[in-house]
Amino acid sequence: MLRSLPLVALLTLAQAAMAQTPPSATEIAAYEGLHLAAHRGDVAVIRELVAGGANPDVRDSSGRTPAHVAAFASQDEALRALAAAGADMNALEDRAYDVVTIAAVADDVELMSLAIELGNDPGLTTSPYDGTALIAAAHLGHHAVVRRLIEAGAPLDHVNNLGWTALMEAVVLGDGGPDHQACVQALVDAGADPAITDRGGITPLEHARSRGYPEIVALLPGAG
Repeated sequence: MLRSLPLVALLTLAQAAMAQTPPSATEIAAYEGLHLAAHRGDVAVIRELVAGGANPDVRDSSGRTPAHVAAFASQDEALRALAAAGADMNALEDRAYDVVTIAAVADDVELMSLAIELGNDPGLTTSPYDGTALIAAAHLGHHAVVRRLIEAGAPLDHVNNLGWTALMEAVVLGDGGPDHQACVQALVDAGADPAITDRGGITPLEHARSRGYPEIVALLPGAG
């Protein structure tokens, strides 16, 4: 069962769940056209290239569209220009990440909010773990992102292919500190189901107790 896993195994899972691959320096050096303009945030060039017939959803060698590249570079106005040019805001790159999840992992609330406003569905199933942006943000303790995703209607109780919800990840992959406490509080307040167990039948409350997280225990229904 997961509570018997050594800490190193849990940390490995935590790192795996963050395994996005932003463009490398080599890839960026080779970029041209819309990918280069997106990375640089050059709105004028984006508009010029699209007006000349460039495909706003062109892919690089890792399946990233210019919108993904803009997200990794935190180029808000480039993302806006690409959306205006008809870019698919729900596109997934080769590791199944969308703009919203990229921004959620980066704790970039502003860019993530912009992506949602531009049509990126905050409830997409993303990542190699069949998760969501909310799950990724919760396990990282990005509580402002968690609150924004909840506000946008992200699914609270999605279960990824590790068998974990956002609430479970905030406990199992969190450190029990203030940031993860804030994530748990936001999820509980929004109505996340604390009775959904992991594959070993263990609840978030049981995990919080076994890990010695009294503040989180106090936040979870059923703590008594």
